[in-house]
Amino acid sequence: MSALLEVENLRVEIAARARRLVAIDDVSFSIPEGEVLGVVGESGAGKSVTGTAILGLLERPAYQAGGRIVFRGNRIDNLDGEAMRALRGREIAAVFQDPLTSLDPLMTIGAQLVETMLTHLPIDRQEAWTRAHRLLAEVGIPAPRERLQSYPHELSGGMRQRVVLALAFCCEPKLIIADEPTTALDVSIQAQVLDLLKRMCRERGTAVMLVTHDMGVIAEAADRVAVMYAGRLVEIGPTSEILRAAAHPYTQGLMASIPTMRRRGGDLLQIPGSMPRPDAPVPGCAFHPRCSHVMDRCRSERPSSFVSGASLAACWLAEHGAPAARPRP
Repeated sequence: MSALLEVENLRVEIAARARRLVAIDDVSFSIPEGEVLGVVGESGAGKSVTGTAILGLLERPAYQAGGRIVFRGNRIDNLDGEAMRALRGREIAAVFQDPLTSLDPLMTIGAQLVETMLTHLPIDRQEAWTRAHRLLAEVGIPAPRERLQSYPHELSGGMRQRVVLALAFCCEPKLIIADEPTTALDVSIQAQVLDLLKRMCRERGTAVMLVTHDMGVIAEAADRVAVMYAGRLVEIGPTSEILRAAAHPYTQGLMASIPTMRRRGGDLLQIPGSMPRPDAPVPGCAFHPRCSHVMDRCRSERPSSFVSGASLAACWLAEHGAPAARPRP
């Protein structure tokens, strides 16, 4: 399957007073058409920064210091502002965590949908209003014709996120960057929004980069999963394979820390320590200060990505296809 999006050796730095901090360090992955790639990791791992770089929305002091971003065979990280704005919304759309930051509080829902379509599509205003009504109905907004005249503050959080999904899909993009799209919602509403996102992508063949810290969301929605730690990609592979037999100790720790119905009593397993700060990087493998399987070379040599089953893991333990033993649940 051909790649819709290719991220090659992406490096993002932050210009500090006397030095440059590395936020994203040599990250590479691809997303084929119609695939949902889940990107997971702790807060500060670099998930959102990666998505922001793809969208061309990095703001100073952050900037892309290296690598390439290729979309539909064309490099897009070197486009000027006008060309990137034309691409963003039409070919690549975004769904963010808080819908109130994505919606204009002074415009009605219908006006925002219509203006977005008129900006990117060769249609007239009447057709845009017809499409807006149809989209609100498709995303499950009750009384869609009346809601076209509503303002964002008049809707619940779940309804606002449905409107944001309608905005993201209104121009039929090929790729959606969904950054924590369900975090601010109740659990039951989260499931509804995820089901809606999956259904709309499946029907349209749209690819998704789903950024989250929740392995439950990954298990529910993603075809493949990319695990990030301290700005690096430590493991990537099919979701079913990684859930069954994760190769990297960090991924195993994430999996072991998830509560289950079978685990009764005792403390919840956790990964000791904390992720290194960008202004205090560690040599070798960034995870080695927290890893229970650490070896001498981990402290000095940065591991390459090795094949482990159907996945790739940046861990010396996977060098010969022998992942570390899983922590006991």
